[in-house]
Amino acid sequence: MSLARIRMLEKTLIKKYGEIGRVAALYLEAGAHVRLMHPTRYGPIHILVYKDGSRYAVEVVKEKNRMCKETLETLLKKAELVKAKPILVIYGDLPLLSEELYKFCKEHGIKIKRVKAQ
Repeated sequence: MSLARIRMLEKTLIKKYGEIGRVAALYLEAGAHVRLMHPTRYGPIHILVYKDGSRYAVEVVKEKNRMCKETLETLLKKAELVKAKPILVIYGDLPLLSEELYKFCKEHGIKIKRVKAQ
């Protein structure tokens, strides 16, 4: 895909989906194929990323009250349904996960990434 087309898609994603679109645009720029709001029985997967034969289920957390164990368990269930590796993206200037949630992520193989707001 040409760079001009990638930039156009990034602007469209950010305008339509906001913070979730911004994170998807970063994956798109890295050369991945993305699918937003992929439906599952546990709710939509915010971003489904396909890159180099791997599949990733990305959940974007932008509010502090959504950083809880239930969110992580739901992410695991969604990722298991589509046979993807789970990734939790903390968007903005939210504090990092508590020690209990961090251990839960390590035990279950959930990657944690941080994206700063612009």
